[in-house]
Amino acid sequence: MDGPPYRVLVVDDEADFLETLVRRLERRQVEAVGVPGGREALAALAERPFDVVVLDVRMPGMDGLDVLKAIKTRWPLVEVILLTGHASVESGLQGMQLGAFDYVMKPCKLTDLLPKIELAYERKCLREKASR
Repeated sequence: MDGPPYRVLVVDDEADFLETLVRRLERRQVEAVGVPGGREALAALAERPFDVVVLDVRMPGMDGLDVLKAIKTRWPLVEVILLTGHASVESGLQGMQLGAFDYVMKPCKLTDLLPKIELAYERKCLREKASR
């Protein structure tokens, strides 16, 4: 297979960041979809499967940790990588306790994020095999 076989959902209320990240993932043959908020993320997950969700912690309305809890309840095998800004390492650690795979400080480089997405996808595959 040429290129990554996995699907990534990017959730961030900053339109420029969202658009740029989705475009850069697609350039690396990653199937990526971007949505601007938590409710849209849950709707997208209900419509079709994703392997990894890259999720901003700080968003208006439904914040990232609430979205993470909902994802882990309804789609426990989906791996989540949190984007934390404002030097909020605490929310990243809290997210890990709630089941997030990892967290990355914003602004993040794609070269830092991509290996984490790949590891998260690998973990999802292992957990799917184990649950069969």
